[in-house]
Amino acid sequence: MSDADALRQLGQLLTGTEAKDIADRLADGDTLTAALKVVPAGHRADVRQLLKALPGDAGVSDHQVLVLRAIEGARTLPTTLSPLWTMPGHLAQSGPLTTSVTRLVDSARHAITCSTFNFQRSSALWESLKEAAQRNDVAVRIYMDSHAADGSGQHRSPSTADVAAHLAPAEVWRTKKFDGRYVRNHAKFLAVDHHLLLVTSANFSWSAEYDNVEFGVLIDNPSLTEAVERELWEAEGAVYERVSHR
Repeated sequence: MSDADALRQLGQLLTGTEAKDIADRLADGDTLTAALKVVPAGHRADVRQLLKALPGDAGVSDHQVLVLRAIEGARTLPTTLSPLWTMPGHLAQSGPLTTSVTRLVDSARHAITCSTFNFQRSSALWESLKEAAQRNDVAVRIYMDSHAADGSGQHRSPSTADVAAHLAPAEVWRTKKFDGRYVRNHAKFLAVDHHLLLVTSANFSWSAEYDNVEFGVLIDNPSLTEAVERELWEAEGAVYERVSHR
């Protein structure tokens, strides 16, 4: 593999935050194995191989750190904001929110993180996320509210187990008790490829996507998107529990 190919593939695999964290750890004297713990397990072997293909010794080189710093900088893009609306009767002048959401999911190349109060099978995302989750190159992660899905008595809503089965092999996480009370997951956002972040008032249901007045903002900012995702990753275990596939 040429140096140019290795650089190109590294830039495609790593987010800006991952590149920064690896470079920081290597600069602090960590081994490559320890530094790569910041990368999702499925990408570690490829990133290791690509870093070792760069000029330098067999271990860690200054050149590898400089390449990682370059990826970090290239991923730091100016923020762009796009308002998205849903209104009944196609009255919305900006957006539309519904088609924007499914288009984002369908365009994902590496990762999707979705946080919602609950799901409805009528949502456009129900099948769109399933198709994305079944692609080998896209890692899908879902956060849900346990009470809304499992304890509300609304039989039309799929349970967290239903969602996990439908979206397998995606990771589905549901809220659990914290200080004796169930946490309410009311954060509603969709993050795509660690750089596009859609924050929305809408639940994932047909009515929210077509009939209600709902507002969302699509933000193109890798640093912000990665920070939002990392906040929930770090809350796993304390606030969320993993739902097993049936």
